[in-house]
Amino acid sequence: MKILSVNAGSSSLKFTCFELPEEKVLISGYFEKIGLDDSFYTIKINGEKIKKEVLIKDHSVAISYLIKELLENGVIKSLEDIDGVGHRLVHGGDKYNKSVLIDDDVIKTVSELSSLAPLHNPANIIGVKAFREAMPNTKMVGVFDTAFHQTMAEKEYLYPVPKEWYQKYGVRKYGFHGTSHRYITKKMEEILGKDKVNIISCHIGSGGSLCCIKDSKSIDTTMGFSPNAGIMMGTRCGDIDYSIIPYIMDKTKMSIEEVDNILNKKSGLLAVSEKYSDHRDIENGMAEGDSLCNLANSMYIDRIVGYIAKYYVMLDGKVDALVFTAGLGENAREFRENVVNKLSSLNMKIDVLENNKIASYLEKTEGKISSEESKIPIYVVPTNEELMIALDTMELI
Repeated sequence: MKILSVNAGSSSLKFTCFELPEEKVLISGYFEKIGLDDSFYTIKINGEKIKKEVLIKDHSVAISYLIKELLENGVIKSLEDIDGVGHRLVHGGDKYNKSVLIDDDVIKTVSELSSLAPLHNPANIIGVKAFREAMPNTKMVGVFDTAFHQTMAEKEYLYPVPKEWYQKYGVRKYGFHGTSHRYITKKMEEILGKDKVNIISCHIGSGGSLCCIKDSKSIDTTMGFSPNAGIMMGTRCGDIDYSIIPYIMDKTKMSIEEVDNILNKKSGLLAVSEKYSDHRDIENGMAEGDSLCNLANSMYIDRIVGYIAKYYVMLDGKVDALVFTAGLGENAREFRENVVNKLSSLNMKIDVLENNKIASYLEKTEGKISSEESKIPIYVVPTNEELMIALDTMELI
């Protein structure tokens, strides 16, 4: 069965074509700067990456190039060979607690939820509509970032604000990265040989969130009403005192839109280091003795450790594993070591030699990094949201 996993942004389109159930990647690609004069796309097939500079007027044109590449590279002989298309949909509100077959009602509901994710839901829907037009006979599936967290209890997802804010306007914790956390949960069930697991999943990339998972269900997560909650990130501030916002608006005469832009795009590691949003650059700065890079790294670690400790308590210490995933979690070996060293009071201990063997650019990409003395097993497991989307699509069609 051939399944396309798709992630449509406002000016981008990522895709991966899988052969299932073998979980084999046949081809993947990324269309960038859609609608701009300098648009281009890259495809990766048989280990080779190819870049093509073409004019991509809109998502429909991107899809026409995508289909052309599938045909010319022998991935398919006709569109009938594509059994289904799975779409990443960022926000399902509290309407969806699992993936669904996409029909007109789903499109309408996701569009109505756009006020909760104005940068993402409209772009996702553009992608869905373009694929439906290009492949009218192919079933489409929607996989929501927020769905996995719909198992949170009311005491976790409600904010201590007037109840009508939730009832009328949907103000509550939704959480994100759900597809990634669900994939990690599935993988840890396999690794540990258990039907249900209690884990703390650390999805640490340019954006980051932690998830507390009990009996393989999300019971809490760090991101909230928006992705700008929880830990600090590359350019996002994470948790702050809300009173800072009106105070800064009064002092600087900035608009709420300007402040929001700063908190989302000019804060986090970038603000503290005054230079870098990418942790690899922070690490280079630290090696050169940059005190601000050291400060940014230290703050970042402390915030992650704080949530791990909280989730350890929520699970009453019955933690099957602590798991690092996503770009930073999978690759930053010294960073992982520093995080775990701060957890020694919870009897978590790292095996430095094993930890240093694991990164996406090394021969070993996943494995156990805790020492024999560690009370809690610690793992590095690469996430694969695209595969999770494809698996859901296969199951639903």
